[in-house]
Amino acid sequence: MVNLPSSPGPIGVFDSGYGGLTILHGIRQLLPEYDYLYLGDNARAPYGPRSFDVVYEFTRQAVLRLFEMGCHLVILGCNTASAKALRTIQQNDLPSWDAGRRVLGVIRPTAEVIGTLTSTRHVGVLATEGTIKSESYNLEIQKLWPDIKVSGVACPFWVPLVEYHEADSPGADYFVKKRIDQLMRLDPEIDAVILGCTHYPLLMPKILKYIHPGVRIVPQGEYVADSLQQYLQRHPELEVRCSKHAEVHYLTTENPDTFREQAQVFLHEPVEVENITLGA
Repeated sequence: MVNLPSSPGPIGVFDSGYGGLTILHGIRQLLPEYDYLYLGDNARAPYGPRSFDVVYEFTRQAVLRLFEMGCHLVILGCNTASAKALRTIQQNDLPSWDAGRRVLGVIRPTAEVIGTLTSTRHVGVLATEGTIKSESYNLEIQKLWPDIKVSGVACPFWVPLVEYHEADSPGADYFVKKRIDQLMRLDPEIDAVILGCTHYPLLMPKILKYIHPGVRIVPQGEYVADSLQQYLQRHPELEVRCSKHAEVHYLTTENPDTFREQAQVFLHEPVEVENITLGA
């Protein structure tokens, strides 16, 4: 076992970059009384194109750091980390660190509800290359809803559009329309599309502009928040280890000034952030 703090601490939220701020925002809207500690590994982002082994190691470092800083529960607010690292951390690392702590992802909560959001039983996923290649959404949805057909398309330019403040630009129209059209050509019967990257809700005006009539867009924030609320209700022994002062602190592996500027795009409020280092 690793020697970790035992007193109540904040709920950790980890992402490779800034997109997890949309997950944090959704959670805070529903559960404002808890404390939160957000860690963005912005210096090593993006995770999407990286190998499983690299994503696992980076995510492992981040989760352990959040545990060392007092968190008993960590949410991987990152689809790539959830797809490539979550299961290994849960099975291999948690038992040796502290069997009472928990790490949860963002893919399972969306998979749990998608069956109630589709009539045709044909679902699409728009995500990063790493998430699509992992087929994590396909696998999770098939476990819960074996009658649903899942089709996915990678959208490699969508994250840069958000982070370079081009989400509202005319140039974004081309890239958004191209990937939506590609997905609908794969399966014209799709009637629900999961936004499988936490950056993508910031492209919502463009997505709604080009999505085909009758197709529902499914962002993750509210479903992750609902799932977390239910999880804490089912696990009171963990809930009492989550501190409640309605405080939020932010950490980044990059330049704090850059983080503050980007966080404004996602949260529309000023934040204070501290720089930390992960890894060797």
